Amino acid sequence: MPKVFLHQIEHELEEKFVTSGGPGGQNVNKVATAVQLRFNIKRSHAFDDEQKWLIRRALSSRVTDDGELVIFVQTHRSQQRNRDEARDRLVEMLEKALVKPKRRVPTKPTRASKERRLDGKTRRSTVKRFRGRVDTE
Repeated sequence: MPKVFLHQIEHELEEKFVTSGGPGGQNVNKVATAVQLRFNIKRSHAFDDEQKWLIRRALSSRVTDDGELVIFVQTHRSQQRNRDEARDRLVEMLEKALVKPKRRVPTKPTRASKERRLDGKTRRSTVKRFRGRVDTE
C-alpha cells in the first residue's frame, strides 16, 4: 500500500476553524474548535497525474468541482485534537484511494460443478413434476 506522508502535502493544506455545536458549555460559543481541512488534488505537486486520477475516482463523492477534498471534524472539544484527527483522516483516505484494485481473472466453472448444477436442476424438476392433483382411480 502506498504511504502518504503528511509532511509531503502539509504546505498544500488549507485549514479553517469554525465554532462547533455539541458539548463544551460556554466554550462552544467562544472558541472555534471545529476544523475544515481543504486539500486541492488538482494543484498538488505531491502526486503524479495517475495518482491524482485514482484519488479523484475513489473519493469522487467528497471532492468538489474545483478538485478540492474537504474534511470537516468537530468530534473533540479541543481545536488541536480536531486538527490532528482531520489530518489523520486525510492521510488514511489518500492511502486507501491510491491502492490499485487487483484485476479479476475470469475463471470457468469446473466440470464437476456443472454436473452438480444440472443434477440439482433435474432433481428439482422431478419434485415439481410429481406435484399437483392425485388421481384417486
